[in-house]
Amino acid sequence: MEYDEFRRLIRGFYESYGRPMPWRDTRDPYRIFVSEIMLQQTQVPRVMQKYPEFIARFPDFATLAAAELREVLLAWQGLGYNRRAKFLHGAAGLIVSRYGGELPRDTGTLETLPGVGPNTAGSLAAFAYNSPVVFIETNIRRVFIHFFFREQADVRDRDILPLVRDTLDTDDPRSWYYALMDYGTMLAKWFPNANRRSAHYTRQSAFENSDRQIRGRLLRALAESEALAADELPEVLGFPAARVEQVVAVLEAEGFLTRDGADLRIR
Repeated sequence: MEYDEFRRLIRGFYESYGRPMPWRDTRDPYRIFVSEIMLQQTQVPRVMQKYPEFIARFPDFATLAAAELREVLLAWQGLGYNRRAKFLHGAAGLIVSRYGGELPRDTGTLETLPGVGPNTAGSLAAFAYNSPVVFIETNIRRVFIHFFFREQADVRDRDILPLVRDTLDTDDPRSWYYALMDYGTMLAKWFPNANRRSAHYTRQSAFENSDRQIRGRLLRALAESEALAADELPEVLGFPAARVEQVVAVLEAEGFLTRDGADLRIR
């Protein structure tokens, strides 16, 4: 497909069917930062529910940085992958202490923040500052595989990124990336998932009876109760003691939990 035709198709779709989202209606880097961390592994409808509550509770980097991790985890409930809440809290602290409460513009600096890899750094630069950076995420990947790698399997991001660069609207990268993402969402509804032909595709493991489920229940219980006796956790969580102990050990190593005698609490 010719690049001009590709751009017209994506732009035309967005003009007619672009999705309204609160983080698209703001230029506040903090609000965009929160949305990008929330959206890393959570579907848009769930983020749409939790995002306004979170912003109301923590309206800026300074407020978030000053909060206790327990408060942040409690506000995060329902979004899953609580590690992201810890990253968000830690990043807010660094942004306040190192950068005067201003989100850095440079992608290299952004990548030094907890939970921010190259693609999240690119999305932050594009959406917060309208910078013409090149990045890829799941919906963008789907679009390019669908149009430019129709018969190919094991497509690597390194093969897609030059196309992302060559088709980028450098005058308005923010809305161009929004358009790509919305087109990718449409493709996911109406066409076989092109991302299954990506070399980076992995199927998410089941949540039920998983360590992720134990983590989520444990952190929620501690966020709500402040502290719990370690020997009571298997009964509280409904999982065998050996599995709970393994998850507790991981959470301690990750800096989530601390012990106060026989009690566990969020650090």
